[in-house]
Amino acid sequence: MSRIAGRRAAGTGRAVIPSSDLALLPFALIAVGVAFQLLTPAHLNGSPFFTAAPLVAAPFFGKWKTAAIGGAAVAVAAALQTAEWALWGRFDVRSMERQLSTVAFAAVLAVLLSIVVRRGREQLTSAREVAEAVQRAVLRSPAEYVGGLRVAARYEAAQRDALIGGDLYCARTTPHGVRLVMGDVRGKGMAAVETVAVVLGAFREASEHERTLAGLAQRLEEALARDLADREDADSAEAFVTCVLVEIPAGHWAVRVVNCGHPAPLLLDGHGGVTILTPSEYRLPLGMYGLAPAPYRPDTWEFPQGVTLLLYTDGLSEARDASGVFYDPATRLTGRPFPTPGRLLSMLADDVQHYSGGVASDDMALLAAQRPCSEPGAGDGRAWASPSQPDL
Repeated sequence: MSRIAGRRAAGTGRAVIPSSDLALLPFALIAVGVAFQLLTPAHLNGSPFFTAAPLVAAPFFGKWKTAAIGGAAVAVAAALQTAEWALWGRFDVRSMERQLSTVAFAAVLAVLLSIVVRRGREQLTSAREVAEAVQRAVLRSPAEYVGGLRVAARYEAAQRDALIGGDLYCARTTPHGVRLVMGDVRGKGMAAVETVAVVLGAFREASEHERTLAGLAQRLEEALARDLADREDADSAEAFVTCVLVEIPAGHWAVRVVNCGHPAPLLLDGHGGVTILTPSEYRLPLGMYGLAPAPYRPDTWEFPQGVTLLLYTDGLSEARDASGVFYDPATRLTGRPFPTPGRLLSMLADDVQHYSGGVASDDMALLAAQRPCSEPGAGDGRAWASPSQPDL
């Protein structure tokens, strides 16, 4: 989730000039100032370039190096005035005083700017460390294997250098099998992060104790409703979370899904075949249960060996190309086999960035779980039946 200077800036498609090159700019300005003063008429001098040199140095150097560059600019300006007097007899005391005082003032100001910039960077570093700690605590990366399934997850923030937002995912081994959740919180900022923490906390607790997937969905709804009722902000009345809950029972080659207003997951058969897990009934997002109260009913599909389940947020499916056409993950993945979940997610992240020209309008979370083949070549590549609700 980080970006390196010198590569294309995320979301802009523009090349970024490496900071090491920019750090040479103060010295280039002094050199240009020397040439300008020596090659132009007497009434012109290089003070604008000497003045700019320490100011440009402030963001890239500490206070002492910035002061040294400022001192060098003053010294060069004074040396040029002396050289002009010695070689051509051009000497204007008032002009020299104005030039040197201007450059010296700029040098002092640059040192102060350097101190402010350094403190700002330290505060930013501290804030990023806190954000990374929050991310590790709230949005934990799953283990490579969860309950015998090979698992991978990825989070791509829409804003450059952002670490966490309103998307959520989790994969856990429970007494009822492997349970997964993928969700997207309405809204942005710290309020969305708080909601993510509430939903994931409830999922981690309830997934251990709720016997059915429907019961788990109800527990998440109740936890979110309690949290929203405790908040005093006006936006809480309109908060909701789209999510998909998944259960893969131990000993059964099946996957159960409860979909609460979320993009439908995909099953990839390992040979390029893609099945969209369209639910028999979309439920309202979490936080809106009171508008249409009804029991949650999971749908069930076969989940043979070699098959990969892909969960994602609308940051993937609502990415657009230059003509405004949405990205269709089912179409883009058809005919393309992937040996591991990690390879699948890496390809998706690269493909959607290329498709959208690097312009991301929303965060994107991806979670893939694969039932490994017990032997090479396993995984029959069959088509899957329509959803049903057997009690496996």
